[in-house]
Amino acid sequence: MTHRRRLRSFWNRVDSGGIHQAPREWQSWLSDTGSLTQQIERAISKKLEVLVLNDGRQDLNSDESRYFHFKIKRCRIREVLLCANGEALVMARSIIPTPSLSGSNQSVLRLGTKPLGAVLFAKSRTSTKKKALRKIAFLKKRDCFWRICQKKYPSLATPVWSRRTLYKLKGHPLLVSEVFLPALLNY
Repeated sequence: MTHRRRLRSFWNRVDSGGIHQAPREWQSWLSDTGSLTQQIERAISKKLEVLVLNDGRQDLNSDESRYFHFKIKRCRIREVLLCANGEALVMARSIIPTPSLSGSNQSVLRLGTKPLGAVLFAKSRTSTKKKALRKIAFLKKRDCFWRICQKKYPSLATPVWSRRTLYKLKGHPLLVSEVFLPALLNY
């Protein structure tokens, strides 16, 4: 019964079997545990361009707030497009609570056009061995997260596959959601 309830939720754990509902060409992108930026750069044999759509303090929606046990209502949200040859391949939304920006994690404040994965994967491999919580979703126009993304990227297709991962950077949580755009399959 618990398994059935888990599959009915909007975001499903990768290991819940939901990954098998995705078309085969999306499964490796959705389930990969490494840096998405590095995986794409290997596929296209060049560096990705990062186009920053937004980087500032915003309110979380209730779905995102749940990852922080509803203790955080407002925090830094960074939204970017990962592009190759001027074409958007992935839209990423990173939620970075204020405590996650303290101490040696302050490099996250100075990302500019550098991908967040460059910081996460440079540090996290040595700081934690615990597996990050990863969920996937098939986003449609009626979904809140699709509407949030569509406001920042008006040509967002529907439906699209997405993954969401709760990382820890030196013990502090960061929530990263990545929407896979159709152009990614060209690579």
